[in-house]
Amino acid sequence: MEQKQFTKFFENYKHADVDRKIELYCATQGLSENQYMQLLRAFPVNKIPKLEKALG
Repeated sequence: MEQKQFTKFFENYKHADVDRKIELYCATQGLSENQYMQLLRAFPVNKIPKLEKALG
């Protein structure tokens, strides 16, 4: 995903609730490894097991 587009996406992601963050993380295509890492850094650490379950 282009940086300008990712910046806008990331702002929406940061303000989303946990369920929406999981949906965005799992469904969004075209992200680089670095972009996925940025999403993980903004994800609540205590909810990681819920994300792992969603990723199956």
